[in-house]
Order: sequence, then C-alpha cells, then structure tokens
Amino acid sequence: MTTTSRIAAEEAPVTIIADGRTLRVAAGTSVAAALLAAGVEGFRRSVLGEPRGPLCGMGVCYECRVAIDDVPLRRACLLPVAEGMRVSTREAS
Repeated sequence: MTTTSRIAAEEAPVTIIADGRTLRVAAGTSVAAALLAAGVEGFRRSVLGEPRGPLCGMGVCYECRVAIDDVPLRRACLLPVAEGMRVSTREAS
C-alpha cells in the first residue's frame, strides 16, 4: 500500500454508536477524541457521582474508561475507532 492510499484509508470515515448516537468519525481517531468531538464530556462517574473525562490522553490517568462492545473499563484514549464499534459511557466506572 502506498503512503497516499494508507493515509486515505486512515481518513475514511467509519460509523460508531456512542450512547445510542450514530457518529461518523475518521478512521484512526481515538475513541476519546471521537467522543469529545461529539460533545461528550463525562465518560464515567466518580464514586461520588461526579462526571469524569480524559485528563492525560495517554492512558495513565484512567479517567477515559468506557465500555466498548460490551467490554467495560476500556481506556478510550488508547483505542482507535472501528467500523460498527459500540461505545457506552453509562456502563463504565
């Protein structure tokens, strides 16, 4: 694959479902970036019920945890979006 075709493939939009909303996102985008771009600020709730969201963007803080394809506690900043991915901020803790 040439560099040009690889870049085009990475930028092609994919469809994900985030909390029941259909989002079209450029392939290669992190799940966290896709959610933030869609206006989602609270990815999970603290033990006191406060909304929490990404802080470090590199997987150290664990504040971006979401459920992806029914697997809880996935770090959204470390995973790229994939066609048909289902993301839930309601089921993560």
